[in-house]
Amino acid sequence: MESFHELVGGFHHFRANYFLKEKEFFEALAHAQSPKTLVIACCDSRTDPAIVLGCKPGDLFVVRSVAAIVPPPEKAGEYDAVMAAVEYGVKHLNVENIIVMGHSNCGGIAGLFNPKAIERERYINCWVSLACSAVHKINEENPDESLAVKTRLSEEASVLLSIENLLSYAWIEEAVLAGELALHALYYDLGKGALNVWNSQTETFESIPSH
Repeated sequence: MESFHELVGGFHHFRANYFLKEKEFFEALAHAQSPKTLVIACCDSRTDPAIVLGCKPGDLFVVRSVAAIVPPPEKAGEYDAVMAAVEYGVKHLNVENIIVMGHSNCGGIAGLFNPKAIERERYINCWVSLACSAVHKINEENPDESLAVKTRLSEEASVLLSIENLLSYAWIEEAVLAGELALHALYYDLGKGALNVWNSQTETFESIPSH
């Protein structure tokens, strides 16, 4: 959809084909939400987590940030929308899972490999710098790899860094240790339409078999 008017038309389609046909379901949602899973995904228009994961309204509590970055406590701002949403999901909705979902061809990670492109963009530059440590580690460990390979590895490493950052919040770590909350790392390959999940035992992102 390219115009605002098309979006309005899309709403009418949604109302006629979904809302009115499942009125009882949507009426129940109007009173409360009880998602079991919180997803932290990138803002990229191609990676809507509800569509990628095949979910209905009410299934996911979604937080979207550039490159699916989660700031550590010392970097979270006084007015931090990402952590406010995570805090609400954990403390008020009592979600049982948090998923961090990164993806291929991520513009945020690409910006770290081309700093001149974003050096005058205050907010973007500041935000993606939170993933610098992941990129530096990949560069140090893979000096002879191509830019494409380093970028892919950095996209994956940034997801894992966000998981680490989540665990650096005491109230998240406590919930995980108590068995009340589980953290998961996913990587979505846009070109292949493949979803990879982090296996902590093999320390690799493994492809989820297609049906």
